[in-house]
Amino acid sequence: MLALQLACNGIVTGCALGVVAISFSFIYATTKLFHVAHAGVYTLGGYLAWAMLRQGLPTPIAFLVSIACCTVLGALIQWQLYARLERRRATHLVVLIASLGALAVIQNIIAAVFTANILLFDLPWGSRVIHLGGDVRLTMTQLLTVAASLLAYAALMLFSHGTILGKQIRAVASNPFLAEITRLRPRRTHIYVMAIASALVCLPGILTPLDLGLQPYNGITPLLTATIAMIAGGVGSITGAFVLAVVITELQNLSLLVIPGEWSIGVTFFIFVIFMLFRPTGLFAAAR
Repeated sequence: MLALQLACNGIVTGCALGVVAISFSFIYATTKLFHVAHAGVYTLGGYLAWAMLRQGLPTPIAFLVSIACCTVLGALIQWQLYARLERRRATHLVVLIASLGALAVIQNIIAAVFTANILLFDLPWGSRVIHLGGDVRLTMTQLLTVAASLLAYAALMLFSHGTILGKQIRAVASNPFLAEITRLRPRRTHIYVMAIASALVCLPGILTPLDLGLQPYNGITPLLTATIAMIAGGVGSITGAFVLAVVITELQNLSLLVIPGEWSIGVTFFIFVIFMLFRPTGLFAAAR
């Protein structure tokens, strides 16, 4: 039964990381930017929701306000940081350093305002345990995480393939030069992409801390795993990023049956090395 419980927990964590992976993939496939500050947006979402709840706002409103704020922040980062660097023909290394700087600023502002101590959400319904049969138990937060993550994945797929803006974004990602001369306005499209991805990553940024608590620097590890999932799944593939995030997390959790917990992260890098050796284009390279 321990293996089944670990597998269920792996699905929960994998779905949350899957949303981080598809949002990061959405940004990278379109802008070709390694948006490290995405980890800061992920973290900020949880803190904003916590602060809104402390102010007495209803839970749904607090979550929506947090998502809206992260959406605006993502758009501002693209508009006022990356777009300016692009106009000045900055190299990818300079943009990466700028993104790291933005991440450091976000993290340190969070630590200064909320302290570096672990903060817990005061939502009794979130810790209510649901028995799924046998000895398998999940909390309401975990079930909500799975449902919200699957809904976010489906919504992004539907948006990308079924809306005019989604098709425009795919066109910009496919051929930026042609998009420029056909007046698709790639720079404006990049702002839309960053805003959408920031709203998406805010979901796991809120839901995961409902179980584990908030810390200013807890966004780095999820982003690292999500990045590996994106590359192993195939850059530009929403499905590949989501599926690989779940698979990697499942393997990490099940590896706890045979190896100590501190070594489980090695499973992630082992999978990454295997994919780079035998499938460098990713598992779903042809998917979009």
